[in-house]
Amino acid sequence: MIASPTEYRKASMQAFMLYKEKMPEVGRNYDALPGEVYKDGALSGKVKRLMALCGALVHGCPACQMAQTERALELGATVDEVLEACAVAISLGGTMGAGETTNVVRFLQEKGLL
Repeated sequence: MIASPTEYRKASMQAFMLYKEKMPEVGRNYDALPGEVYKDGALSGKVKRLMALCGALVHGCPACQMAQTERALELGATVDEVLEACAVAISLGGTMGAGETTNVVRFLQEKGLL
């Protein structure tokens, strides 16, 4: 049975928290980078999260896909903006991008946004 996107994301986050607990220096350094990278600058944090979503789709990382979608929505991205980011991933990643986009669609459905 396929886990719901939220269940998958929760389990992934819990596992990564355990990893960071076991590797605290790596965890601290890892946590510092996104804080710097995703803050507003020449590009807004929202746009950066949509870019990261595209990368997560092309690279096939479901946990990243859910996290970046959630963060983009929190920063004010619309469903249409998320779906357009998915379209870019499909253009770049072909069938792989299209297949991975279904994770985002399921996540948006689960949140009642589609």
